[in-house]
This record gives sequence, structure tokens and C-alpha cells, in this order.
Amino acid sequence: MNHPVRDEREQRGFTLVELMVVIVILGLLATIVGTNVLGHTETARIEAARSSAVEIHKAATIYATKNGKVPSLEDLIEPDSTGNPYIEGGELPIDPWSNQFELRQLEGRLRFEVVSYGPDGFADTEDDIVHPKRAVD
Repeated sequence: MNHPVRDEREQRGFTLVELMVVIVILGLLATIVGTNVLGHTETARIEAARSSAVEIHKAATIYATKNGKVPSLEDLIEPDSTGNPYIEGGELPIDPWSNQFELRQLEGRLRFEVVSYGPDGFADTEDDIVHPKRAVD
């Protein structure tokens, strides 16, 4: 009986077609995961800006109650009579898009809002993040 002798080189490794199939599958998976992650990144930034605006508003409310005036952001990082700043860190708060928050005084005594210009970085556009939320007219 005659058995064919197989060359060891034929049994090792993958074919070019097999490698291409794996590369295509990995590329598709990376595309799917990438688009899902990128979509959530912007949502996370928006939520972080909202949370920061709430915290700044709380600190400014405490300042306004103690001092009888609406503070500037600079007032909030200065130490109070006990030596503690209203906002920790000693730096002006920055939103997730590297812009400063704005503290705007509103009509009425001790009324104010905290504003982030949002992803576009321009004031008074639809993507601005404001706390407390403005009433819809």
C-alpha cells in the first residue's frame, strides 16, 4: 500500500483567504464598537457638564446666602472666612469641552444661572447647558 507523503509546509499556518476573512471580521467589529463608544462619549460629556453646573450652582447659592450678593466664579474659588473655597481645587471650573462655565445674574434678587456653552462652544445656542433649566415659553 502506498501512502502519500505530506509535506509539513502544507499543514502549517493559515491561507491568505483565511487571514483576510479574519481581518475583515475584526474590522467590522471595530467599526461597530467604535461608533457605539463615540456616541456615548458625547452623552457622557453632556451629563458631566450638567453635573458640574449643578455643583457650581449649589456653591454659588451658599455664597449668595452668606454674602447677600450673586458671586462671580472667581469669588467661588477664593477662601471664605473659614479658609475654605466654595469650589474645591482653587481653579475656575472648566466644562468637558475646555470652556469656562459662566455665572449669569438674572432679574430679581439673588437669582442666577450657570451656563456651559456646550459642544459647539458658542453662547445662546441650542446645545447650551443651563442650570437651573430655563422655563420654555
